[in-house]
Amino acid sequence: MFKSISVAAALCVGAVCAAGAAETEATNPFGLVYRGAITANVPGKVNIHPVNYQLHGLKIAANVYTPAGFTATQTYPAIVIAHPNGGVKEQVSGLYAQRLAELGYVTITADAAYQGASEGEPRHTDTPANRTEDIHGMVDFISTYQGVDPDRIGAFGICGGGGYTLNAAKSDKRLKAVATLSMFNSGEVRRNGYMNSALDSIAERMRQASDARAAEVQHGQFAYSGTVDFDALTDEAIAKIPTDLYREGMEYYGRTHRHPNSTFTYTTSSLMDLMTWDARDQIELIDAPLLMIAGEKADSLYMTEEAFAAATGTKDKTMYKIPGATHIQTYFVPEYVDKAVEQLKAFFGRTL
Repeated sequence: MFKSISVAAALCVGAVCAAGAAETEATNPFGLVYRGAITANVPGKVNIHPVNYQLHGLKIAANVYTPAGFTATQTYPAIVIAHPNGGVKEQVSGLYAQRLAELGYVTITADAAYQGASEGEPRHTDTPANRTEDIHGMVDFISTYQGVDPDRIGAFGICGGGGYTLNAAKSDKRLKAVATLSMFNSGEVRRNGYMNSALDSIAERMRQASDARAAEVQHGQFAYSGTVDFDALTDEAIAKIPTDLYREGMEYYGRTHRHPNSTFTYTTSSLMDLMTWDARDQIELIDAPLLMIAGEKADSLYMTEEAFAAATGTKDKTMYKIPGATHIQTYFVPEYVDKAVEQLKAFFGRTL
C-alpha cells in the first residue's frame, strides 16, 4: 500500500523535518528508516540480528541489537522495546534499540502480532491483549538469548507501546525496570477521543464496533478504521490538523520515516476491546522502578501525567519532561532523542 521514500528531505513539511532526512527503507539493507541506522554488521560495533520466533502459533518478526564487542561467553542486561501504534520495528523503536545497545544492552524490538512483518490474521487486528502478549513474548525470547542475564531485563515502550508496556509490567515480574516515552493510552483515546474530544459518541462507536464484529462472523467481511492514504494527503491538509500529535504523525509516518509495513489501519472490531481497556487500570500493581519521559510541549502529555500519578505501587518513579519537545519530535529529533537517552542511561544503569 505504501511506497518507500527516496529523498525524504524533498517531502518534508514544517519543523518536523528540521533535523534532516531519515534513512530510506529502499536503500537500507535491514529496512531501517531512522537516521544513523546500521547499514552493515561490523565486528566490534553494535550489530543487528533479524530473528523470528513463535508466539501462540504465530511467527513474530523481530530485530535483536547486540552491543559493541558482544560475546556470548559474557552476560549482558537486556531491554525489550515496544513500538508505537501503527509503527514497526524499523522506525523509532529501532532507533532507541540501537542507541541503548550502544550503552551495552542487548535490545529487542518486534513487530506486533497481526501487524508489520509478523504473522496473524485478520491483518491489522489491534487489541490490548495481543499487544501486551507481544511484550511478554519478547521477554520470553530475549531471556533465553545467549549472553543475556535473565535476571536483568527491562522494558521500554514508546507511544501506544508505552501504554502496553505499563500493562505488561503489572504482572510480568521478570521486568526489573520499566520506562516509557511519549506514552499513549490507547484505550482512553479510542474510548474518549484524543484529548477527550469524543465523549458524546462513545455508545455509538461501541455499536459500530459490535456491528463490525457481527459482519465478520456472519459474512466474513472486515471493516477498518484509521486508514490514511498518505499518497493523497496534501501539505495543506496536514497543516490544518489541529493537534501536534496527529499533524506531525502524518509527516513522520507518511513522509519522513515512511515504511511499507507501517499503517494506522486497524480492524473496527478491535474497538470492542480497546474501548473497554485503560492503561491505568490496576497500574498500582507495578512495583518495579518506573521512568516516564514525554515532551514538555506534547499535547499528549496528559496521558503520561495521568498514568504517573496513578502508579502508586512503586516507590521508585520519575517523570522527565523533555524541554521544548512535542510527542513526535521525541521519535527522531537528535536533541530530544539525546535527552531521552541520557535519562534512560541513568535509569537502566542503576536498575539493571
